[in-house]
Amino acid sequence: MEAFLSSFTAVAIAEIGDKTQLLSLFLAARFRSKSAIIAGILVATLLNHAASAWLGVWVAQFIPQGWHNWLLGGSFIAVALWLLIPDKDDSGDTSVLRFGAFAASCILFFLAEIGDKTQIATVILAASFEDAVWMVIVGTTLGMLAANVPVVYAGSWLLQKISLDWARRAACAVFMLLGFYIICSDQLMMLG
Repeated sequence: MEAFLSSFTAVAIAEIGDKTQLLSLFLAARFRSKSAIIAGILVATLLNHAASAWLGVWVAQFIPQGWHNWLLGGSFIAVALWLLIPDKDDSGDTSVLRFGAFAASCILFFLAEIGDKTQIATVILAASFEDAVWMVIVGTTLGMLAANVPVVYAGSWLLQKISLDWARRAACAVFMLLGFYIICSDQLMMLG
C-alpha cells in the first residue's frame, strides 16, 4: 500500500502546473468529448508509466541496498526544485488532432510524458518499490488522472481561481517535505 500511496501522491502533486495540465486544457478546448480525452490520457499514461516502471525495476538491480530511500528522497527534492520551473504548452503539433479526441489525447500525452518529471519519478518509485511494481503503475496512473481530469472538465474555471505560480510553490514545498521525511525516516530506522 505504501508503494501505491507514494506513487499516487508523487504524481498528483508533480502534475500541478505541468505541461500535461496545459495539454489537458488545450484538448478540452478543442474537443467536445471529455470521456474520449480522459480515455486517451489513461491509455497513454498506462503505457508510458508501465514502461517506466519496468525500467525502474531493471535499474534497481544496480542500486546498492541502502541507497533506495536516499535515491527516493533525493528524487523528491529534485522534483520539488524542478516544479519551480514553469512548463510551457508545447502541444503545437496539430497534425494528430485530425485523428479525434481519443487518439490525439493518447498520442500527445504519451509524447508529453517522455522525459517528464512524472516519468522519471515513476522510474525511481519502481526502483524503490520493485516488489510492488504494479502498485506503482496503478498509483502513478491514478495520480495522473487525479491531476488532469479536473482540468479537462473545469480547466478554464480553475485557471481563473488558482494561480499556477502559487500552486507550483505549494507543490514544491510538499515535495521537499516528503523528500526530507523519506531520508530522515530512513536514518532514524537505522539508528533505532
